[in-house]
Amino acid sequence: MYSRHHRKARVLFAISDVLLTALAFEAAYLTRSLLPLTHDFFLTPAMKLLLFGVAALSSVVFCLWVQVYDRLDGANPYVVFRETAKQAVFGIVSIVLVDYFLKLDLSRLFLLCFVGMQFLVLVLFRWNAGSLLGLVRREFGGEHYVLIFGSGPRAEDLAQQIKANAVAGTRVLGIVDDAETVTARLRDHIVDEVLFAVPPERLSSLEDLFLKCDEEGVRTRLSLEFFPHVNSEVYLDRLGPTPMLTFSATPTDEIKLLVKRLIDFSAAAIGLLVASPILLAAALLIRITSPGPAIFRQQRCGLNGRKFTLYKFRSMVENAEQLKEQYAHLNVKKLNFKIPKDPRLTAVGRWLRKFSIDELPQLWNVLKGDMSLVGPRPATPDEVDLYEGWQRRRLRMRPGLTCIWAVEGRDRLDVETVMKMDMQYIDNWSLSLDSRILLRTIPLVLLGRGAN
Repeated sequence: MYSRHHRKARVLFAISDVLLTALAFEAAYLTRSLLPLTHDFFLTPAMKLLLFGVAALSSVVFCLWVQVYDRLDGANPYVVFRETAKQAVFGIVSIVLVDYFLKLDLSRLFLLCFVGMQFLVLVLFRWNAGSLLGLVRREFGGEHYVLIFGSGPRAEDLAQQIKANAVAGTRVLGIVDDAETVTARLRDHIVDEVLFAVPPERLSSLEDLFLKCDEEGVRTRLSLEFFPHVNSEVYLDRLGPTPMLTFSATPTDEIKLLVKRLIDFSAAAIGLLVASPILLAAALLIRITSPGPAIFRQQRCGLNGRKFTLYKFRSMVENAEQLKEQYAHLNVKKLNFKIPKDPRLTAVGRWLRKFSIDELPQLWNVLKGDMSLVGPRPATPDEVDLYEGWQRRRLRMRPGLTCIWAVEGRDRLDVETVMKMDMQYIDNWSLSLDSRILLRTIPLVLLGRGAN
C-alpha cells in the first residue's frame, strides 16, 4: 500500500473506531440497564458523553501512539486480535481511572460488557476491512487498472508488489516496454495509472510519453531505484515553484517531532520541580564531602553538531580532567574515555552514578532544547572528531538522557554495537519507541543497574 494510502487508512480506522466504540458503549449501557438486577444503573447524558469521550479518545490516541493502525493489515488475524485486545484494555483502564478519581461507582457488569463488545465489534470490522474496502471500490469507484512501463526483474517485482499489497479492485494490465504500445493502450483500454520502472538513463527519452499521460489525465508514478543502497526516506517537496526530490536519512514527520519536543519540555519542567529536593540534597552532599563546584559543565555536540554546555552533578574529584593522562592506560573504550571503577570518583559520586542522579541536571538541557528525553547520548567534540563517516549520522537526532543501548547493556557494550544501536533507533524512531525506552529506563535507574 502506498504511504499516502496508509495515511488515509489511519484516518478511516480512527473514524471507524470512534463509531464502533459508540455502538459498543450504547449496547453495553442498554444491556446493563435492562437487566433485572438488584441495583438500577443510570447515567446522565452528560456523564455518558464524558465516559464515551474518554473511551473513544483514549482508544484512538493509544492506536496512534503505538502505531496500531499501521499493523492492521487484515491479512494476519493474530496481529488484529492482539492489537485490538491491547486497545480495548487501554480504553477500559482509562474509564476505570475516571471512575476512581470522580468516584462514580460504575457498574462492573457495564464495564465488562463494554470492553467485551468493543473488542468484538472492532475485531470483526478489522478482519473484514480489506473486503469492505474492495466492495466499496467495486460498487462506487470501479476497478483500478495499472499499466507498468519497463522490463526485466525491476518491472516484474513491481507488478508482484502491487498484486500483493494493493487493496481489492486493483488490476495490473501488464508490463510493456514500448512507448507506442502505451499510447495505444491509453487510447483503446481503460488505464487509470502508469508506473514507470526504468533505469535513469532512459528518463530523458520518455518525456513525450510522460506528457502524453499528463495530457490525458492519467496518473503516473516513477519507481526510484537510482540509488539502491541509500536507506533514506524519499519524498517530493517544493522550493517555491521548483519541485525538489528529497532524501532524508532521519525522521522528517514534523508533527511527531513537535509532539516529541512538547513531551520533552513538559516532562523536564515537571521533573525539575518534583526532583528539586533530590537536586538540592545532592548538591549539598557534593559540596560538603569534596572541594569544588557541585555542577560539572562540559561542551558536547547536539543536533547536527551544534555545541552546547551539558550539566551534570560532579561525581569526580575537582581535577579529574587533569588526571586523564595519568589514568589513560586504564581506558577501555575506543572513542570516549571510560575506566571501570574509575579512581577519580568520589564516595558520593559513586552513589550518584549508581542511581544516575548525576544526570538529573540534564533535565535543564532538555528544557532548553539542547537535549531530548530519548536519543543518542551527546558526545564531546573530541569524540566526534574520531567518528567514521557513517557514525556522524547519530548527530542528526537531538541527543537524549537515555537511549536504546542504555537499556540493552549500557557500559558493557562496545563502541561498534553502541553506534549500530543508535542507527537502529534513528531508522525506527517513533513516539512509541521513545515511550518503551523510557519505561525500561525507569526500573534500571531505581535499582541502580547498568551504571558504573
